[in-house]
Amino acid sequence: MLDTTALNQQRNFFDGHTAIWLFGYGSLIWKADFAYLERRPAYITGWERRFWQGSHDHRGTVESPGRVATLIRTEGAVCHGMAYRITPEVLAPLDIREKNGYLREKVPLTFFDDNGDTAEQSEGLIYLASEDNPAFLGEAPLAEIAQQIANAHGPSGPNRDYLVNLAKALRELGAKDAHIFALEQKLSSF
Repeated sequence: MLDTTALNQQRNFFDGHTAIWLFGYGSLIWKADFAYLERRPAYITGWERRFWQGSHDHRGTVESPGRVATLIRTEGAVCHGMAYRITPEVLAPLDIREKNGYLREKVPLTFFDDNGDTAEQSEGLIYLASEDNPAFLGEAPLAEIAQQIANAHGPSGPNRDYLVNLAKALRELGAKDAHIFALEQKLSSF
């Protein structure tokens, strides 16, 4: 299993900044167990959320990995999530949390105003698990992914909870995500 902690500490795109935006598209939407200065709904374009990353350290084990969200480049796609304005020292524990194949990447974020209209843009960070990391599981039939999620359990709890909480958080944001909602429906049969 690759530990990306040291790599991420070298990927410091915001040197000298007192605060940066972090975009959460998976568990970071509903499980912000870190200090933040501000939290705002946001979206990124050109990316789709997929349950294609293996989880050997949180929602599964090395012997029975779970599946968690990552992003796949898709032209014209919009991925809704939650942005957090954080201080740079918050990145150290996040690097550990996201160590199983995720690397920091810089992306443009778009925020909503109080009326839900597109407001302003800013640069931010995502943790991205691309297909070249050892924990990447890739595409599979939805029923197969759902069955793997139903059976996996790790130190952070059942893999099932990750998917169900993510689907709930996306509904609360008013976001549509066909992959997540179809996967959640398949999960109900296991």
